[in-house]
Amino acid sequence: MGLIFILGLLGFMFEKVSVRVHSAELSCDMQGKFVTEALFKEGDVVIGGLFPVHIESPEPDHAFTKTQQDYLCQGVDLRSYRWLKTLLFTVNEINQNPVLLPNVTLGYLVADTCLAESSTLRAAMSLVTGHEKTVGTDCIGAPLVPVIIGDARSSASIVLADTLGVFDIPLVSYFASCACLSDHRRFHSFLRTVPSDAYQAKAIARLLVLLDWTWVGVVAGDDEYGKSGSQLLLKELESTGVCVDYVEVIPKSHSPSRIKRIVERIQSSSAHVVVTIAIGPDLSVVFNEIVIQNVTNKQWIATEAWSTSIQYTNPASLPLLNGTIGFALRRADIPGLGAFLTQLSPVKQPNEPFVKEVWEEIFGCSLAQDWQPSSNRPKCTGFESMEKHHNIYSDVSQLRVTYNVYKAVYAVANALHNMLDCQPNNKNEPCPDVTYIDPKQLLSNLNAVNFRTPVGDAVYFDENGEPSASYDIMNWYLQESGQVNFVQIGQFDSAKGPGQELNINLEKVVPISVCSASCLPGTRKAVQKGKPVCCFDCLPCAAGEISNTTDSTECTRCPEKFWSNIKRTKCIPKVVEFLSMQDTMGIILTVLSVTGATLTTTVLATFFHHRETPLVKANNSELSFLLLGSLTLCFLCALVFIGRPAPWNCMLRHTLFGVSFVICISCVLSKTVVVLVAFRSTLPGSNLIQYFGPIQQRLGILLCTLVQVVICLLWLLLGPPLPSEITGGDF
Repeated sequence: MGLIFILGLLGFMFEKVSVRVHSAELSCDMQGKFVTEALFKEGDVVIGGLFPVHIESPEPDHAFTKTQQDYLCQGVDLRSYRWLKTLLFTVNEINQNPVLLPNVTLGYLVADTCLAESSTLRAAMSLVTGHEKTVGTDCIGAPLVPVIIGDARSSASIVLADTLGVFDIPLVSYFASCACLSDHRRFHSFLRTVPSDAYQAKAIARLLVLLDWTWVGVVAGDDEYGKSGSQLLLKELESTGVCVDYVEVIPKSHSPSRIKRIVERIQSSSAHVVVTIAIGPDLSVVFNEIVIQNVTNKQWIATEAWSTSIQYTNPASLPLLNGTIGFALRRADIPGLGAFLTQLSPVKQPNEPFVKEVWEEIFGCSLAQDWQPSSNRPKCTGFESMEKHHNIYSDVSQLRVTYNVYKAVYAVANALHNMLDCQPNNKNEPCPDVTYIDPKQLLSNLNAVNFRTPVGDAVYFDENGEPSASYDIMNWYLQESGQVNFVQIGQFDSAKGPGQELNINLEKVVPISVCSASCLPGTRKAVQKGKPVCCFDCLPCAAGEISNTTDSTECTRCPEKFWSNIKRTKCIPKVVEFLSMQDTMGIILTVLSVTGATLTTTVLATFFHHRETPLVKANNSELSFLLLGSLTLCFLCALVFIGRPAPWNCMLRHTLFGVSFVICISCVLSKTVVVLVAFRSTLPGSNLIQYFGPIQQRLGILLCTLVQVVICLLWLLLGPPLPSEITGGDF
């Protein structure tokens, strides 16, 4: 489908390939051959350039039912125009360098892409053909430009790389960072001086983990940059413990209802961190809506697309974006560029394209010949001071993408230098002719360049045509004057080892962005049904289990002789509890035991004192003394059950009580039998009483006691009672 689209677009495009080229040196037969406005300078080798000077392109006729008419793009982008002027400045700087490309003059042919794929492709085809016929009609002749610096957008770069790659025409982008362009088998003629978004996704993931932001939202653009970037970020976050609450896509139509719904989702979400992966024009409509809905308490994460640019914001949105953390391309100072940019003048450069519109945009005035006092804008004089007027075009304090343009031009110049600086070999193969630069040979030299820019940075491309990745981490500080100060708080360098790529130093307290608060020690995490793993409940550990770390996923059971404390945070030795004199139960039992023994002993003493009385003798004093003595022992046996269990007292308490109790019961039984026999002996002829005399009574008690003693001995020998531990709950 992509090939069909490109072929159809090529057919449509060459119905009328018309670009208005502005140069006093351009021949008349070249006039009117380009779609959009272009800037031309003649040279031995002409470098092509594509820049989105305008950001609003009219919708093309996708039905292909009529010839495309000339049109004018709208909305000047001062930042992009600075990139364009940087190419011009760099070409002039190289031409003045006696070492680099001596005796060779570089020229340029730069076109406006209007921030649209269709106009970008038309402009690129016009640069490499120079005539109305389609590419491939005359494959023998060299193209008008053998290399193109551009494009800024990933989506457009994909279209260009697919198309120009067929003819091995090198394309060196300064801002197309989509990781999809790393496929060197498909995009073999594509190189870039901007790092791949794969590194930026990794850097953002590292930042979120470092600052413990585990609950975030993602807002992406509806293009290759946004789609690929968001997918890479989600993949990087899979194993980090960071969860994404929502992924919202900004439509290219900027539908008010869709934008409103996106901002409402941001507002209602409990995620306080919003990661944006979109170009500035797409985000500008979102920033306007957050002002309307007053979206506060959000931490914005910016990509290199807008991390150091406020041109897509408005004064009302700046307080809401204060504190934004962004990843910016490496900054550099380019000597002489600032003075070159301020030389812009509609009076001195009346025929140069874009100057009039840029001047009007900078000073908010009009250069129209038919200006009327009733116009919305005041009239420009053309002599306004560029140095005294602060604007993004002449601001050279944040040269990042600008520096990429600078490096791209130098990369092409060094490749040409290496290509032209040759000696004929033994095969008598001629050196390249400056009048005919073979794009394929230039591409080979571009892939092999390794040099240092005048700034001092090394420039080279890896096997995928990409540079090493390095980002400055910037923080937005809104000053009282309303100006935004971009402060570098860290850096990400992919060349460093794992775990050392990210270095950040935040002086202020960062917000908390989590779905669920951390589970304290003594609890465990339980994932909420149907929600990401970052959303969980904190459940207390069960008795006998502990968790001594924050956000524990499970509780650990205590060892055998340990138990969990009240807070379930540590295992403590189990408390050995037994009946003691200090316990209430022990005190009560002791009092009852001593009282019972005392009363029984008192009765025994009374009986002994009156042992010679008829009453005591008639009551069988011998059995009475034995009964009272055994009963006293029964009461005192309770005291053996009080105290720490030991093998000896475990055996004693049971056997002593058993024997004492049997003696007591035997005495009661004997007395009962004697009384029963005595009543029955009153009958005439009854001699039963003679069988229950004192000797028989003693033998009966002794027999019962011996049975109990045997039972106790067998018990002690076969299964003696020993102290044992019974596991219980919290005491």
